[in-house]
Amino acid sequence: MPFVYMLECADGSYYVGSTWDLERRVGEHNQGLGAEYTKRRRPVLLVWSEQLSRIDEAYRMEKQIQGWGRKKRQALIDGRFDDLPALARTAKRRERE
Repeated sequence: MPFVYMLECADGSYYVGSTWDLERRVGEHNQGLGAEYTKRRRPVLLVWSEQLSRIDEAYRMEKQIQGWGRKKRQALIDGRFDDLPALARTAKRRERE
């Protein structure tokens, strides 16, 4: 089953990805064999993951989370699911209008 996952990099930034083999992929990131982004920010730590039934779902969720800001990603990591709608960038824009 595929996974979508989030890593915390050594510089405190987050990296979001998807994979079929979560343990292997996190290891690759820490060995410098993963994405260019994580290669320069090792070591990385797995801070969140979700297993999905299909790879296209994992990829779609990966792209969705990549568009989120840091506060919304942190809410997901913390399991504060009720906070996610209020942290949407579009919700912030509506508040300013």
